[in-house]
Amino acid sequence: MAVSFSPTSSPFTRAVVSSMRKLYPESLAEKSFDNTGLLLEAPYNHGRRQKNSVLLAIDLTKAVADEAIARKDSVVVAYHPIIFRGLKSLTLNDSQQQSLLRLAQAGISVYSPHTSVDATPGGMADWLCDIVTGAITPSTDSAASIPKSSSSATYSQPTYPQPGTVSPVSSQPHVRTTIHPSPAPVPEGMESAGMGRLVTFDTPQFLTSIVDRIGKGVGYPGGIPIAIPQLASVETMKIRTVGVCPGSGSSVLLKAPGGIPDLLFTGELSHHEALAAIEQGSVVVALAHSNTERGYLHAVMREKLADALKKEWEVVRSEGLRTLGETPNDNDGVVEALEMAYGDAEVFVDVSKRDRDPYGIMIRQA
Repeated sequence: MAVSFSPTSSPFTRAVVSSMRKLYPESLAEKSFDNTGLLLEAPYNHGRRQKNSVLLAIDLTKAVADEAIARKDSVVVAYHPIIFRGLKSLTLNDSQQQSLLRLAQAGISVYSPHTSVDATPGGMADWLCDIVTGAITPSTDSAASIPKSSSSATYSQPTYPQPGTVSPVSSQPHVRTTIHPSPAPVPEGMESAGMGRLVTFDTPQFLTSIVDRIGKGVGYPGGIPIAIPQLASVETMKIRTVGVCPGSGSSVLLKAPGGIPDLLFTGELSHHEALAAIEQGSVVVALAHSNTERGYLHAVMREKLADALKKEWEVVRSEGLRTLGETPNDNDGVVEALEMAYGDAEVFVDVSKRDRDPYGIMIRQA
C-alpha cells in the first residue's frame, strides 16, 4: 500500500520559518495592526527542486518576485507584509496578488517578520542605535554613486543608498533603553524587547557628527532630510538623547514616556508631526521609510539567518533521512525526491539586488 503524503511546504521552507521564529519571535510583533509570519505557503512539488536559498527584501515588489523566480529560491523573507489586510479575492488584476500567485506557482513561500524584527533585542531598532552611536562603520562598497550625466539639464538621475556590510568599532559611551517595552511574558533572554530605542549619550554630541554617522551607516544617501528648530544652527546644535524607530516612527517616538528626545531618527513623520517636534526644540532626521530598514538585511539579518538556518537544516535533514529510511519505497518517486532534498546540505541566504525604497534623490547639477 502506498504511503499518503499530505500537502505541505518543502522541508527547507519549514526550516527557514523555524529559524526566523527563533531569531525574531512572532510574539513580539505589534499584533494591534501588524500581519507577521508565514503569509504564503507554497505547496511542495516533489517533481521540482528549488534551491536551498532565501532571498531577503524589505518590499516584495514585482521586480523582487521576478528575481526570486529567476533564482529558484525556496523562500522570500520580505520584512514588510505583502498581505496586510484581509483579501476577498486572489486575481491577476492586482499587482501584489499577481506576485503572490506567481510565487506560489513557482514553489516559493513568503515569510514576513516586520515588527518582530523591530522589537527583538539586536534587531533593527538596536542596529539604528549602533549607527547613531558610531558603533559600526560601512564597508567600502556601500557608497551611493552619483551619476555624472542626466537626461535633465538641471538634475541627475535618482540615486539610492547602497547598504553594505559593516564592521563593529568603538561607540560613543551611552545608555540604551526601550521606549515601549513588550508586554510580559517575553521570550527568555529578550527582556529588553519592545518598540523604539532611546539613546542617552554620556556627553552631548554635535548634531553634524551624528548626521555623518547616519549617512555612513545607511549607505550614503544622496541627501539627508532634516528638520531643525527655526532659530537653531546645525553647526552648533548638540544632542544628548536620540529616539530611533525604523519605518514610520510617530506612534513610537512622539509618545515616549520621558517626552520627545532631542533627535528623532526614523523613516518618516508627517508634516505636522515634524513641525510639532521642532517647535519643542527637537530635531528630526527622516530618511524615507525603508532607508532606515534595508541596511539591516545586509549588516545583520543575512548572517544571523544563515548561521541559524545551517543548524536548523542539519537537524531537519537528519530527521527526514531517518524517517524516509523507515518508509516503504512505493510512492511514485516521492521518496526518491525527498531523499534528494534531504541530501542537499547547502544553504544560501542573499539580499535582493532589486529591492529599494520608492523614493530616490535627484541631485541639482552645478
